[in-house]
Amino acid sequence: MVKKKLKVVMLGEGRVGKTSLLHRFLRNDFDENCPSTVKANMYANTRMEIGGHIADVAVWDTAGQEKYHALGPIYYREAHGAVLVYDITDKESFKRVRVWLKELHQVVGEGIAVCVVGNKVDLERDRKVSKTEADEWCREHGVGHILCSAKLGMRVQDAFQFVVGKALDREIGKAGAASGQAGDGTTLGMAGSPPRGGG
Repeated sequence: MVKKKLKVVMLGEGRVGKTSLLHRFLRNDFDENCPSTVKANMYANTRMEIGGHIADVAVWDTAGQEKYHALGPIYYREAHGAVLVYDITDKESFKRVRVWLKELHQVVGEGIAVCVVGNKVDLERDRKVSKTEADEWCREHGVGHILCSAKLGMRVQDAFQFVVGKALDREIGKAGAASGQAGDGTTLGMAGSPPRGGG
C-alpha cells in the first residue's frame, strides 16, 4: 500500500457549479443558493482509497469570475490533478475550458491528471453543448470527460475518483522511477482510456 498527499484544483467559469460539485463530493449535499467562490478556498483533506492505495486529497475550489482569473496560476501550482467544469446549458463555458486547460498545462505541465466535467445534466432539455462534441474534444486533448449533476448527485464521485486515480498512478510511477525500480507494477484501473461522457 502506498500513501500520497495530492492536490486537486477545481477550474471553470463562474456559476458552472464547481462549488456545488465539491459539496456533493465531500458532504453529499446540494445548496440551490450556493454563493460564488471568491478567489479560492482550500477544503480540508479528504482521504480516498483507490486500488489498495491511499490518497490524502486537498481540493482547491477557485473563483471563475474574470476579475479573479489572473490569480489562478497562484492556486494551482504543484497540483497533481484538476477537475475542469463547464455547464452543459452554456456553450461559452465549454469554449473556455480550452483556455483553462492551456493555462493549466503552462503552469504545471501536461502530465497532470485532468477530467472535464459537464455539469447540470438535470437540465438536459436546455443543453447547448452536445455530448459528441465534448467527447471528441476531450479525446483529442487526452483528458477524461464525464457528465454530472451536482443537484442529483449523478457521477460526481466518478469524476474525482478518475482524477485521483490518474494522479496516484503518476506519483507512484515517479517514485518507482526515482528509486531505480519499476515500482510494484500496480495500476489503479484509471490509466487506460479516459472516461467518455455518460449520464
